[in-house]
Amino acid sequence: MWLPGPVFESSADLHRLQALLDSSLAGSTDHLKSIVRPCERTLTARQVVEVCRGMCTLAVATVTRRGEPRISAVDGHFLNGRWVIGTHPRAAKARHLAARPAISTTYLRGEQVGIFTHGRATPLNPRDRPDDPTWPDVREYLLEHYGDDGTWDWDEVVYYRIDPTWMVAYSDDPAALVDIASPPA
Repeated sequence: MWLPGPVFESSADLHRLQALLDSSLAGSTDHLKSIVRPCERTLTARQVVEVCRGMCTLAVATVTRRGEPRISAVDGHFLNGRWVIGTHPRAAKARHLAARPAISTTYLRGEQVGIFTHGRATPLNPRDRPDDPTWPDVREYLLEHYGDDGTWDWDEVVYYRIDPTWMVAYSDDPAALVDIASPPA
């Protein structure tokens, strides 16, 4: 299955992502490392980028003010080695992230792929961060992905970049995954 969409990662993005993947797995529990075996059931930064092209449905966990976890699904886009997600400004997850920006996401494709991320959500929209230099490129990507019929209201969605502090990328068969993510001849 070919996943459409360009790759947005620079060499620096890939280097930073690989360092994060390596340090995250190295600092993980022995139990996790018994499942996500280094160099056997892990994905490289380049493989993560290839697998996450286009829109990916993510499970996103936020935390209520009482410290209770909440999970929901969002469209996720992997851009420059980080997830970008959106939601309605009045959604519960938007309220949670405004007060407590800690976030966890999971991208699963059966037993083939599992990409698990913990980090902080940073709002991207100009009303929240008028000087964010990444917003114009993210906005252009989102317009290209979702289309623009002239009625798009950017105040109806708040977008976040997830700045990861931990990320592990699992595959039951990374070698076969490369073939799956390759474009047709």
